[in-house]
Amino acid sequence: MANDTGITLPKIALGAWAWGNDGTFGGETTAETLRPIFDAAMKSGLNLWDTAFAYGMGTSEKVLAGFLKGQPRDSFLVSDKFTPQCVSEKSPAAFKGMVEMQLSLMGLDRFDIYWIHNVVDAPFWIEELAKYFEGKENAPLIGVSNHNLAEIRQADKILKKHGLRLSAVQNHYSLINRSSERSGILGWCKENGVTFFSYMVLEQGALSGRYDTAHPMPAGSARADTYNPVLDKLEVLNAKLRGIAEKHGVEAAQIPVAWAIAKGTLPIVGVTKTKHVDDAAKAAAVSLTAEEIAELEETAERLNINAIRFWEKEMR
Repeated sequence: MANDTGITLPKIALGAWAWGNDGTFGGETTAETLRPIFDAAMKSGLNLWDTAFAYGMGTSEKVLAGFLKGQPRDSFLVSDKFTPQCVSEKSPAAFKGMVEMQLSLMGLDRFDIYWIHNVVDAPFWIEELAKYFEGKENAPLIGVSNHNLAEIRQADKILKKHGLRLSAVQNHYSLINRSSERSGILGWCKENGVTFFSYMVLEQGALSGRYDTAHPMPAGSARADTYNPVLDKLEVLNAKLRGIAEKHGVEAAQIPVAWAIAKGTLPIVGVTKTKHVDDAAKAAAVSLTAEEIAELEETAERLNINAIRFWEKEMR
């Protein structure tokens, strides 16, 4: 996936949210268990890594940085985020301090994509981001996450005042949360040459076929609180995913990712096992028919599952 900055993006990004061990997913990851995953991804050509300081207050970034050390800089892409809640004050110095601390933490001289993570005081932070990167030769692609259409347009307008532009939008988007599509965000991105990154396309494993009423998610994890109460409904959708997967000779977890690609988005797939990397690589090669896409969406619609998480909103 090419863009006007000369950076070529792969079809899929790999997410390091779970690497932060922040209690969202349950279980713990370590550098030792994650290293084979990183190596497998790079070998597969999946070299776009999505992280944030908020993922374990630097834990995810530190782990990823350890793996990137010594790698040729042109062999990988890093997507990182400014999270307003992670700074102690609303000031230009706070923005500068955060981004430079993150670069130092990761041992990098630049990020390839840098995001405003959510809409808390977003116009102020987008203005500070624009001032910071204005005129810089190594400026990253600039994106906003968890923004609705009005907020996205506002961000683009602010950036353009500084000779920059919005290059990416990252929102929760899956078979059971298509509000970014219905609100016109996907259409706006397509019309304006903005890459839409879809996160949680697998709903943190809920659409992987791995969990059901007999095999719930890890108790005590944030995702278990959300998905375990609706596993009976998810079983119906996962059965449909398995049926379509069998036709393509792949596994159920690859179909939601293939669906997200077919919808013109760049999915971010969280990886905590080498199998997740293998699934992601294979999903990029799956071409769903229009009939299969419609069948999946109709099934998901009938189930009427509310997948909006506590930090999100319905996009309107």
